[in-house]
Amino acid sequence: MSLSLAKSSTNLRFYVVIIGTEILNGRREDAHFQFVRTTLEKYNHEIHALSIIKDDPLLLEQAFLQAKDDENSILLSFGGIGSTPDDITRELSAKVFRSSKMEYHPKFLSDIKDRFGDVNDHRIQMSYIPINSELLYNPINNMSGYFLDNRFFFVPGFPQMAHPMIEEAMSKYIPKAMKKYRRTLSAECSENTLIDIMLQVSENVELSSLPAINNDKREVTISLASNDKELNDKTFKMFTIFLDNNNIFYQESESL
Repeated sequence: MSLSLAKSSTNLRFYVVIIGTEILNGRREDAHFQFVRTTLEKYNHEIHALSIIKDDPLLLEQAFLQAKDDENSILLSFGGIGSTPDDITRELSAKVFRSSKMEYHPKFLSDIKDRFGDVNDHRIQMSYIPINSELLYNPINNMSGYFLDNRFFFVPGFPQMAHPMIEEAMSKYIPKAMKKYRRTLSAECSENTLIDIMLQVSENVELSSLPAINNDKREVTISLASNDKELNDKTFKMFTIFLDNNNIFYQESESL
């Protein structure tokens, strides 16, 4: 997907990959999910898929392939681009997106030498990234993230470094989507009571049904969202008419 195609797309699907065994075993708390969700909201986008995975080559390759196989995907990958043995993102991203072709990025290599001197050690490996990569600026230490084809973005695991890079990516390369209109109600009935109405909902309206039990009473929260406000309002009215006709108490709630 070229930049020009991305600019015209209104159906981008965001795949978020957070890499870190230390998150899964509880040694470190995730700091990325909430940030990404909030950042995407500014552009009227949502997370399509989220993976929090170990530093495992097979898992990482599968996560990257999932994004690659979706022509409308945007990938945001956090972690694994350093120079230690468990940093496998550079190699796996090259395998999936560039047939394993890698190179020392000249600008990145120069930045490493400017910071650490004319080094010839493991740090220079950070600049060995997939061919034809472009860089994302790291405001903390200028050790860059990188991206491919204006849609696959790879940043460090450190939030202080990663989050400004994602903000740069969003502002420069990701188009803002159409506004999505959402309406939500909670009704004192079971999900089953409303299934016939749910079956009438257009494929252009996103439907969410969340059941609950409150003081031994069954409740259900129905949330409807669409880029078409008129259609969304019309669909919402189908539910309220049914509930009114059947004397079922409900109340509209703040849309989330």
